[in-house]
Amino acid sequence: MSDKKKVIITFLGNIDYDTRCNNLFNTLDSKGFDLEFIGFDWLTENFKSVKGKKTVYKLSKKPVSIFFYFKFYSLLKLHLLSKKFDIIFAEDLYCLPVCVVIGKIKKAKIIYDCRELFGFLAGLKNKKLVQKFWSSIEKLFIKKANLVLTTGEMDSEFIRNHYKITNDIVIRNLPLYRKADSPFDYYAAFKIDKSKKILLYQGVVLHGRGLRMIFDFLQTTNDFVLVIAGGGEMLSYYRDLAEKLQIADKVFFIGKIPQEKLINYTAGAFVGLSLIENISLSYYYALPNKLFEYIMAEVPVLATDLPQMKNIIDEFNVGLTIKENNIEQLKYALNKLKSDESYYNQLRMNCHTASQKLNWEKEIKRLVDFI
Repeated sequence: MSDKKKVIITFLGNIDYDTRCNNLFNTLDSKGFDLEFIGFDWLTENFKSVKGKKTVYKLSKKPVSIFFYFKFYSLLKLHLLSKKFDIIFAEDLYCLPVCVVIGKIKKAKIIYDCRELFGFLAGLKNKKLVQKFWSSIEKLFIKKANLVLTTGEMDSEFIRNHYKITNDIVIRNLPLYRKADSPFDYYAAFKIDKSKKILLYQGVVLHGRGLRMIFDFLQTTNDFVLVIAGGGEMLSYYRDLAEKLQIADKVFFIGKIPQEKLINYTAGAFVGLSLIENISLSYYYALPNKLFEYIMAEVPVLATDLPQMKNIIDEFNVGLTIKENNIEQLKYALNKLKSDESYYNQLRMNCHTASQKLNWEKEIKRLVDFI
């Protein structure tokens, strides 16, 4: 690209722990765009701000604080005003207002990544005024974006009807096409008996992700252990709960895994869990990156039968789905995967086949063509 377009990606989060931002940055960088990332981190322990091509500012307040948002918006606004750019990505709703206002000033193309139905998040379920506020913000600014990205067909259908827009395309949360070269040995690392099967929960630790049901299940069996690979503000709650339920010896918290190491950690598991509960519209439409990361690592999936996840699992036959909070179905599914080796191996083979279609390189082409 002789005349490089300057692209800035903004995100209320850390690119090192976000697959979507990381893949977007690396893809556009490889296509010859002049890339810069602006992010924020308030969760990583002892984190210090880093500046450069990938700038990540440290925020010290929790996101429920007005001072948190004031600092976030101030840093983002000042950073963008000091830059020249042709295209700006708002990778979440929180960045969108600043990106729209300054993007218009700079006469830049504005791309909004509606990666969640932000006005309908599970965390806002009992906060009607906050939910209404963010819905109003999204409704106001989404129409000012040149392009809106969603993560699934049902998400696109919803926002088209709800916000009356037509300039959207689906870019699912697919991983890069790569295979594990050295699957992580959980048995050796944590001295786990090899007769036990490893269940993997990957992603942010929050309520509504099926963890309580898995904990209850672990109380009834010695055949499985759970690895939780992720961080979040509910992490201490689930640590304490594991102790309270006397299953701490069956639950291993390994923290957030950097993107470049994730495939090997995923590949070391027996089953990948995506037991999202229908506690909000955003969760109902869930099609999380963890689902596709399990498939890429050739680890069969156990998920709740929410429509978009079920569609993928059924289409490619890469796992099983169960009703949410149905521990009997959970027991049946896991015991089937454990006892029927032929069936389990077929699912692994199906994951391998599916991964050749469900990868970022194929998915991102339509966005690159647009910009």
